[in-house]
Amino acid sequence: MKQEMLINVRQPEECRIAVIENSQLEELYVERTTHDNYAGNIYKGVVVNLEPSIQAAFIDFGVGRNGFLHISDVEPCYFRQVPGWAEREQREIALREERNINPAPRVNFHEDGYSRPRFKPPIQEIFRRGDEVLVQVIKEGLGNKGPTLSTYISIPGRYLVLMPSLGRVGISRKIEDELLRRRLKDMMRELKPPKGLGFIVRTAGADRTQRELSRDLAYLMRLWKVIVRRIKKMPAPIDIYEESDMIIRTIRDIFSSDIDTIYIDEEMAFERAKEFLQFVMPKYTDRLQFYAGKEPIFHKFGMDKEIAKINHRRVPLRGGGSLVIDQTEALVAIDVNSGSFRTDDNAEETAYQMNLIAAKEIARQIRLRDLGGVIVNDFIDMKKDVHRRGVERTLRDAIKRDRARTKILKTSPFGLIEMTRQRVRPSLKRSVYQECPCCHGGGVVKSPESMALDVFRGLVLASQQPNIAKIKINLADDVVEYLNNKKRIELATIEKEGNVEILIRAQVDVWPEHFEMECYDATNKIIPFTFD
Repeated sequence: MKQEMLINVRQPEECRIAVIENSQLEELYVERTTHDNYAGNIYKGVVVNLEPSIQAAFIDFGVGRNGFLHISDVEPCYFRQVPGWAEREQREIALREERNINPAPRVNFHEDGYSRPRFKPPIQEIFRRGDEVLVQVIKEGLGNKGPTLSTYISIPGRYLVLMPSLGRVGISRKIEDELLRRRLKDMMRELKPPKGLGFIVRTAGADRTQRELSRDLAYLMRLWKVIVRRIKKMPAPIDIYEESDMIIRTIRDIFSSDIDTIYIDEEMAFERAKEFLQFVMPKYTDRLQFYAGKEPIFHKFGMDKEIAKINHRRVPLRGGGSLVIDQTEALVAIDVNSGSFRTDDNAEETAYQMNLIAAKEIARQIRLRDLGGVIVNDFIDMKKDVHRRGVERTLRDAIKRDRARTKILKTSPFGLIEMTRQRVRPSLKRSVYQECPCCHGGGVVKSPESMALDVFRGLVLASQQPNIAKIKINLADDVVEYLNNKKRIELATIEKEGNVEILIRAQVDVWPEHFEMECYDATNKIIPFTFD
């Protein structure tokens, strides 16, 4: 399987990175320089407000918008300053055990590797307004919501992740081989990381040598010393650490030995990437190539057409089926349609085979579109339980290459597979497109008939005003055509009964629901009139 990475940065306003396998687009990352990107950055912020009702604090971290910090993302070191918290925790544990109420472990282990205390003091006891706090942006702001923050800090390297307050060495959960996990832990112990700091071995570090891990450890330690100095010297609010630019970040996180070539179409970006590879992965430097062709790189490889399809509502599937993807504020709905797909004149087998094809494409579309939050997949109904399990297994296998955290539930009695996917930033569609000013994101506008009815209601109200002698209306041309062809008699009746003159003008450069009405008296003076 031939894998290539294309990096397009010829236009300074946008950076696009595509990973293709055998000429098919598998991963896409788009970032605009005109948009502020805070995810992964670390700031020293100030508490500006506390909301006990939702157990959250709002933090000014110096970017103009306050961040949202929930109690679940407050690291335990902040609890220790609360008087009597440890004693309260002990009493709570003892009380629950006495009543036999879920005598569970004292901590919950989160997906990020950190443990979350089961018993926490109220946030209003942890912080006061004006307190300084070290936070990291874990999710970009969406709509009117500010960025989501966490005090659980993590700084990624190529093979390791530095987690300052973790206090132990861990292995990525995606590395499932127990022998490999033990070997990596032994290698890390031999490197003797500083006490009090924590490190997680990333998936990319699974087949690395001890020397490569040591080099990454040294790089992270140098970076952490710089961060600590900035924390001590700089007053809040201030940025402490900023993530690398998109090119370095993507090569660091995505590149693997499976990728045969990296093409970059801009010379300065090429030199930056070359310098990074020489420092972190010197033996792969020869895989980096400068694309000097005059034809745009994405067009050369046929990716522009593929990207255009990503934002289509309907996605064709092999064999005649299709997906329909609808993105709402709260969730994403994906519907599987069989279309003309058929196998052996067997309805159950047809549904099963179609769902298997759809499951693989759903995983690809979710990844390409960067969809997040709750996702509901409506597969074609299947009666056999073995077929349902097969579709679930196929979807889970297909989603494994996705770097975002996902959770997939079993098929519901209605044939739905519900899942969640980590949302870090707005989806590709919301980043590239803006809301339509005509339909306001609804996707539909009123028909000429509906607009004609609105016009008649406005005319009837205006004609009943005693001081109105003339009414001028500007409408879209198809609405005017409808009125002239089908409503001539009704218009004449309004003119006669209201003793007014009605003038209707068609405009070709307006949106379908354009409705502009001006009223005049007998002396041709404009009379204010509103119709809602």
